[in-house]
Amino acid sequence: MARIVKKPEERRREIIDAARTLFQTRQYEHTTMQDVIDSVGIAKGTIYHYFKSKKELLEAVIEEIISDTIDEMRKIIDTTSGNALQKIEKLMMAGNIAAEQKTFLNQLHKPGNEAMHVKLLAAALTQQAPLYAELIRQGCDEGLFQTDHPLECAEFILSGVQFLTDIGIADWSEDQLSRRASAFPDLIEKLLQAPSGSFQFINQIKRNGI
Repeated sequence: MARIVKKPEERRREIIDAARTLFQTRQYEHTTMQDVIDSVGIAKGTIYHYFKSKKELLEAVIEEIISDTIDEMRKIIDTTSGNALQKIEKLMMAGNIAAEQKTFLNQLHKPGNEAMHVKLLAAALTQQAPLYAELIRQGCDEGLFQTDHPLECAEFILSGVQFLTDIGIADWSEDQLSRRASAFPDLIEKLLQAPSGSFQFINQIKRNGI
């Protein structure tokens, strides 16, 4: 049989997609590089040409998950009508990692994966903040918000919510999580000088487990 030669980017994508499926179905710690090699049907040297280790391959899978989420968020901004608050509500729903990824991403909470977990949160924040800033600017134009620092507001909000509600960062108690969740809408409204009660939908999203 003739050897199939693929373009480097196509081969790299193929490896990442196979690893993503295996990490989800078998879990990361139970998947070996040989499993990925067998799934794709490539030589051992080929996979190590693109990824030096399983951890490096995991980083690439995480980047793909974030990229997919950002693409979906971008579509929402471009296709959703309504004011800034209505778009932010839909954006927050889309900005949470899809349910089918939760089992895989929860593996980052395990001991030894802390650095990777923080890297994921930082990457997600860096890419999501400009999208929220765009809507905060729209809200300012509409008279819903008042701030001269839309990007920084977005960064503060996202980093605060992510850090203070993620049990992979620290062993937060249920009481700590509950009181923070109750306070977030009011704090965001004050930061953006938004109408009272306008961000209460955040707790509804949390209650629904989105």
